[in-house]
Amino acid sequence: MKTLEFLLLGKNEAILAILLRLVNAYEDWNAVSFNNEAEAQEYFQHHKIDVVLLSSGIEDHIEKEFTLFCLKQQPDVEVIEHFGGGSGLLKSEILHRLHLKGKI
Repeated sequence: MKTLEFLLLGKNEAILAILLRLVNAYEDWNAVSFNNEAEAQEYFQHHKIDVVLLSSGIEDHIEKEFTLFCLKQQPDVEVIEHFGGGSGLLKSEILHRLHLKGKI
């Protein structure tokens, strides 16, 4: 199975660290995290990303702009808003979205 590449963006450092640890715990998942959208955009432009996870603390207009930026750069990317719940919910949410889109 191909490794899924994740980009995480959020403003709450503690939650972002937990998400990073949870995503990277899966053998075929690899994640990087950012708390700054400009840095995240720079990274995104130079790497193929499968899933963008938007976490807490992002202003609505930034979330919308970042989502549009990602979809314009890489139309096949999945952008998922994830604002809480346990690790099982996170994995289910991601797998459900990828399954619906025929990516897994």
